[in-house]
Amino acid sequence: MARLLIVHHTVSPATQEMLSAVLDGAHTDDIEGVEVGTKSALSTTVPDLLEADAVVLGTPANIGYMSGALKYFFDNVYYPAQGDTEGLPYALYVHGDNDTSGAVRAVESIAGGMGWRRQRPPLSVTGRPDAKAREACWELGAVMALAALGEV
Repeated sequence: MARLLIVHHTVSPATQEMLSAVLDGAHTDDIEGVEVGTKSALSTTVPDLLEADAVVLGTPANIGYMSGALKYFFDNVYYPAQGDTEGLPYALYVHGDNDTSGAVRAVESIAGGMGWRRQRPPLSVTGRPDAKAREACWELGAVMALAALGEV
C-alpha cells in the first residue's frame, strides 16, 4: 500500500481548516490503496519520512519564515534521509496573515536540497481560508494521494 505523509504545524483555526481539507481530499473515496498518515512536525521521525511515497508539508508563516516546528522537522531529517528520499513528490500549503513568500522560499530551498520533486505549486492562503482556499487544499490532498500511488 502506498503511503502519503502529511507533516504539519497546526496552531490556529485557519491552519486546522487547511489541514482538514487536505485530509478530506487525500481520503476521497475515488482513490484507493493509499494509507494517509498525519504527523506533527515536532514528532515526525526519519523512519516516518523514509516510509512515505509522497509528503505534504503544512505550516503557518511566522515572522516571514516557516514555523519553528517545521524547521525542527527539517533539521532532524535533512542529513539522515537526504540520499534516501531523492525524487520524493512533495507539496506545500502555507497560511499567513499577510505574506507567505519567505516561508515558501525557505521550504522550497530545503526540499530542493533534499532532491525532492515539487508536485504542485505551493498553496498560500492569507487571512481566513474561504471556500476557494478549502477547495484548493482538498485538491492538493487528492493529487498528493495520487502522487503516492505514482499516478501523477
